[in-house]
Amino acid sequence: MDTVDLGVLCRAREWLSGGHGVVLYTVIETWGSAPRPVGSLLALRDDGRVEGSVSGGCIEDDLLANPPQHDPQQHCRIISYGVSKEESARFGLPCGGTLRLLREPLTDAGWLDALLQRCAGHQRVVREVELASGAVTLFPAGQHESLQFNGERLRAPFGPAWRLLLIGAGQLSRYAAELAAGLGFEVLVCDPREGYQYDWPALGTRFVAGMPDDAVVAIEPDAHTAVVALTHDPVLDDLALLKALESDAFYVGALGSRVNNDKRRTRLVSLGLAESAVARLHGPIGLAIGSRTPAEIALSLMAEIVAIRNGVGERFHV
Repeated sequence: MDTVDLGVLCRAREWLSGGHGVVLYTVIETWGSAPRPVGSLLALRDDGRVEGSVSGGCIEDDLLANPPQHDPQQHCRIISYGVSKEESARFGLPCGGTLRLLREPLTDAGWLDALLQRCAGHQRVVREVELASGAVTLFPAGQHESLQFNGERLRAPFGPAWRLLLIGAGQLSRYAAELAAGLGFEVLVCDPREGYQYDWPALGTRFVAGMPDDAVVAIEPDAHTAVVALTHDPVLDDLALLKALESDAFYVGALGSRVNNDKRRTRLVSLGLAESAVARLHGPIGLAIGSRTPAEIALSLMAEIVAIRNGVGERFHV
């Protein structure tokens, strides 16, 4: 679940509490080259205020031209854009793209409260909407649950779908955590060293107790998990890597120069890790953008993680 879209629900809840009429738009289907993926949200208030996005901007302009009127009797309905070549051009949809939106007047804040509370507790949840009645029901969601729409019901997952475990709570980790949260990752941090957990600025970050190898085992890394060792302490970093490289984590990386990471690979093999597992290690971490500062290194790291998550390519180093 995109963190931006979760923010849309927070704002919709705020508007409802203020007595405003709110309509929620959800991208339920796309064809061709659509600007925003299925599940993307936009909330439109009765006075024309908007939160979120369902396109590159032109469809938002069309929705804003007809702000919702507060009417408890309104029902859900489907809106299509880009059905014809002319309409695709009019709304700025690239390559003849087409998208369908669910228009959903919001009247009950109860499910919003429950959904936001569960997501805050690091749970995944499915929101099911029955189009005929507008009734919303929440169910527990599996890690690999995806949006489904059968014409009568919409089932949309919310909550942390991707996770990032940072070993080390230093300055670089703080920048990486802030970027990762905005990119839709649930951020976990492990650092057994005293003094590193104080004044942590990244909201929503969860600390995992224990030594790094215990932390990796505790979170049970799957194909939606990235693990990055950033302490610069070979003992702490290697403890985490020994477990992470044998897991299903889609990305495992370690801070350090090429020379230091080559030495690290030799150590990991000497500690009994298979060479095939060691070959999965990303080090040096990040895309080659000439990064020097902690903020730049965090940017290059997250760019590489997102690229691999999106299947763009394994390595971009030069």
